[in-house]
Amino acid sequence: MGLKLSASTLKEMKEHVIRSLPEEACGLLGGRGDVVETVLPVTNMLHSATRFEMEPAEQLKAFLYLEERQMDLVGIYHSHPKGPEVPSDTDIAHFYYPGVVSLIWSYNGVEWKVRAFDICEKGYKEVLLVFEYA
Repeated sequence: MGLKLSASTLKEMKEHVIRSLPEEACGLLGGRGDVVETVLPVTNMLHSATRFEMEPAEQLKAFLYLEERQMDLVGIYHSHPKGPEVPSDTDIAHFYYPGVVSLIWSYNGVEWKVRAFDICEKGYKEVLLVFEYA
């Protein structure tokens, strides 16, 4: 399990994460197989720097967008503006999409980093992100 991301996809997510500060950003990633084809930002209705919950109407609209284009939900992303770089206990407890990769953006004081995880009820394991710049 892993995901392939283009430079433009990566840039679009990172811009959304920075625009959302100081709140956590969140959104969906659509694609086919292990390739991300579209980024769908969703409003964090909690407006919190430490938790997120997707605004239901926007999340539904994003799912319909994917369905209309015959894409799958291949990833869910959110940010941890103040860390950690890995899923929190809350992230694990509230993850409802087995088999979907969870991307977490975190800031280390110098730069934003993104890591990907396979989350299950017992925890998580890191998965490979492949960055394609072509």
